[in-house]
Amino acid sequence: MAIETEIAWTDSTFNPWWGCVKVSDGCDNCYASSLSSRWGHDFWGHDKERRFLSESNWDQPLLWNRMAIEAGERKKVFCASMADVFERRLDLVPHRQRLINLIKRTPKLDWQVLTKRPQNIKKLLPPDYDYPPNLWLGTTVENQDAADKRIRYLLEHDRAVVRFLSCEPLLGPVDIRKYLQPGPNGAKIDWVIVGGEAGHHSRPMNPLWAKSLIEQCQEAGTAVFYKQWGDYVPLKIVSANGKQYRTIPVFKANGNEIPMVRVGKKAAGRVILGREWSEFPDTSHVV
Repeated sequence: MAIETEIAWTDSTFNPWWGCVKVSDGCDNCYASSLSSRWGHDFWGHDKERRFLSESNWDQPLLWNRMAIEAGERKKVFCASMADVFERRLDLVPHRQRLINLIKRTPKLDWQVLTKRPQNIKKLLPPDYDYPPNLWLGTTVENQDAADKRIRYLLEHDRAVVRFLSCEPLLGPVDIRKYLQPGPNGAKIDWVIVGGEAGHHSRPMNPLWAKSLIEQCQEAGTAVFYKQWGDYVPLKIVSANGKQYRTIPVFKANGNEIPMVRVGKKAAGRVILGREWSEFPDTSHVV
């Protein structure tokens, strides 16, 4: 069951450390790497150090949890925008264990833990790990190759309260229908985030790719959140504002070109198929 809401896809972001290694096409224009470089840091690569953050950083989720208790509501925390929790490195072991303990200590926070390395989750979690009811496990799926390589590992975690996909940046058509239905262990994908790419070297997203994913989720009754078009949007969406645009007709539908224009992610917005999609999985049973 999906819950419709107009709020943001997450409330806060927590990073246990900074740094990673690029592993697939979706990493080509990594915003985290670019942001780190702009600030004069380089934590990306096998041979690079990771940046471990302060005690005040680790105290923030404890504050968010207290605030959620006082407000009588749950809050969502995205983890981690500047790293991958399941990257295999010896220096990350104690920090990952600290994160695991922190998730357990903050039961009013729903932790959205996203990885491009779902094959490592079982190896890096404690062997007797008791999945807390506030842990959402997700993996990035930018194209069909990533879907077929990664989703099967995510679905091994049948005790996670939510398994989700981040199809952002969406770089190709993706068919996830079989993953939206319960598998042999009863696990399925519970939530799908869809979005295009933004940034200096961003690549346009074919509207048909996004439309297909939304329709697949609708057919299966799976919650879907359309996060953004990215920098590029179909001309017809912005044509009514009277501005003149240089089109980039890189996609075709039924033999006709789809004129795309680069307007920046803020102007592009997040309306598709006539509306904004702001659904979340139903976790009302979590208290």
